[in-house]
Amino acid sequence: MRPGRTAPYVVALVLAALAVLAGCSASGEPEAAPTTSATPTETATPTPPPTAEPVPRPEADACYDLTYDEVVAPVADDQETVRCNRAHTSQTFRVGRIDNLVEGHLLAVDSDRVQDAVAETCTDRLRDAVGATTEQLRLSVLRAVWFTPTLEESDAGADWYRCDVVATEGADGLASVKGSLRDVLADQAGRDRLGMCGTAAPDADGFSRVPCRDDHSWRAVSVVELEPGDYPGQGAVADAAEEPCRSLAESRADDPLDYEWGFEGPDKQQWRAGQTFVRCWLPD
Repeated sequence: MRPGRTAPYVVALVLAALAVLAGCSASGEPEAAPTTSATPTETATPTPPPTAEPVPRPEADACYDLTYDEVVAPVADDQETVRCNRAHTSQTFRVGRIDNLVEGHLLAVDSDRVQDAVAETCTDRLRDAVGATTEQLRLSVLRAVWFTPTLEESDAGADWYRCDVVATEGADGLASVKGSLRDVLADQAGRDRLGMCGTAAPDADGFSRVPCRDDHSWRAVSVVELEPGDYPGQGAVADAAEEPCRSLAESRADDPLDYEWGFEGPDKQQWRAGQTFVRCWLPD
């Protein structure tokens, strides 16, 4: 059974452009030079340009009730914290300082190099934050998201980045949770609650990913690593998944002649985004 593929989350980058406007007289002719007066006048004090207010450094372990659109935004805009023992969708697990000085040059906070470094750090640190192995994290619905200051806030001195953990649901949804997510996958109860399950077989039209605490009929149970390098193609992905996923299903079946199994492997876009593995799925 070959499952359909779910497109990866894409985090959109927001770029700001500045325009310079030139003025002219209503007639289009050059304006006459102003006449001078013999009476001395006081020099007006120039008005300083507006500056952004300094942004407070985020707090580690703070919780937020964010929407999906707020989560995929690259900057944190007026996000208010909530008590972690109440329903929330996001929790900060790391706050760090942006390193944007490269070979003596200060890079903009929205540059690809800065953003890629923040993304890599947050992704790499998530496993330890939730108390999981690499495979346990891949078999869960927990994912890392990250935020940096705006350009204006960075100019005002903000130099932090923020890593949050969220529980995904469906193709573009977030699951509400209560309580801290730190070390939540360290025990079996947490892995059972926030494991990755499906509303149908992974190749079915009605398939949607949900946390295993919700109604479901299938569960992601194992991960098969693929050879690194260029994308091998869908056929090679299917060939690599078939034997280990089928063998796992057979070993767990009550009747070795009657069992179901499925898998989902990366397409080319998912491969470029870092998913170089296959998930094996079984009815649950």
